[in-house]
Amino acid sequence: MADFSSHQAGTFCWSELCTHNWQQGKEFYTTLFGWGVDDQPIGPDLFYTMLQKEGADIAAMYQMEATRIELDLPSHWLSYVAVDDVDVVTAKAQALGARLIHGPHAVGDAGKMALFEEPQGAVFAIWQGMAHPGARKLHEPSTVCWTELATKNAEQSRAFYCQLFDWESHVEDMEGMLYTQFKIAGQPVAGMLEMNDEWGDIPAHWMTYFAVDNCDAMADQATQLGGIVCVPPTSIKNVGRFSVITDPQGAVFSIIELETPQ
Repeated sequence: MADFSSHQAGTFCWSELCTHNWQQGKEFYTTLFGWGVDDQPIGPDLFYTMLQKEGADIAAMYQMEATRIELDLPSHWLSYVAVDDVDVVTAKAQALGARLIHGPHAVGDAGKMALFEEPQGAVFAIWQGMAHPGARKLHEPSTVCWTELATKNAEQSRAFYCQLFDWESHVEDMEGMLYTQFKIAGQPVAGMLEMNDEWGDIPAHWMTYFAVDNCDAMADQATQLGGIVCVPPTSIKNVGRFSVITDPQGAVFSIIELETPQ
């Protein structure tokens, strides 16, 4: 499997969990995926935990601040897109209608980031890697293999992201649902689907998918560990078998057993 020492601009490079209970969240994910951890102090009794596979950083997690918990902000996974210049992309995102939530700012010598809410309401971040390029492993079991946008308006979201990251888009019919693949030089980098009325009040969001060898077994294990299976293991023709899970602290993620590993 390839180790990533850098990430192409416009590709998803990092995933980060902000959780209501850091200790319990760490126990859930390390047990479920077999991850190792590197707890890096960031304040009094606060840590930025690097989640690792075979000693390589593949994602991270940290404790949500009490003030944000009091505002009922849910635990959540955040996805980062690699960029060559955070400042340039920040200006471009704002010109396209995105709201700057945080940044741009340097994270020590690791890199530079900015956080946005885009016009349809989905939140994402951008990362200009320096000492830390992002995930060292992707597209293998227990690592991130796909990132997918659920939006209320696919046409407007397609226009926003294609202009922001110079993505190409390809729309296909997947079992009666129009699905967009975003691509760079013909290679898929992310997906998008449009939410219908059945989704209710769920806001636009980016979903993180972790590759697994056995979707059904992992969904069962997640339940035993206190998670909730929101979408039971479901097969998608020519793609694989996936499930959507809410962890015990309320963050939502997906797992997928791919027919043809990436």
